[in-house]
Amino acid sequence: MRTGGRRERVAEGIRREVAAILRFELADPRVGRATVTRVELTGDLAMARVYVSVYGSDADQQETLAVLGRARGRVRTLLGSRIRLRATPEIRFVFDPSVEFSIRLEQILDRERAVRPRTSGDESGDGDESGAEAPPGEDKN
Repeated sequence: MRTGGRRERVAEGIRREVAAILRFELADPRVGRATVTRVELTGDLAMARVYVSVYGSDADQQETLAVLGRARGRVRTLLGSRIRLRATPEIRFVFDPSVEFSIRLEQILDRERAVRPRTSGDESGDGDESGAEAPPGEDKN
């Protein structure tokens, strides 16, 4: 049985090259909001789904994806000159919400950490949060 090793290597190469193309070759500043997160290739390497995360509002995301959709022919041409494949795969840009989800999740966790004091590990459980010993002759409890 064949593994996806070659396909994964080709996908990673395409990811790196498309990221460089978006960053250095395309003149549209809206493309600068996009980060290439991963690439999925079909088994015959004829089509590449390029997943991008877009920084900004929903409108920014839609606008950036539209710009990328219009630029995909140019991206494919530039990609073809940089990779060694018999045929350059067709490019489809797909929004990847995973980075945005991770950022929002981290924000929620930060808010929760700020609201809830730490309750494990570094506290002795005796109610004295200063960590100082009780003066001689006084009970801690």
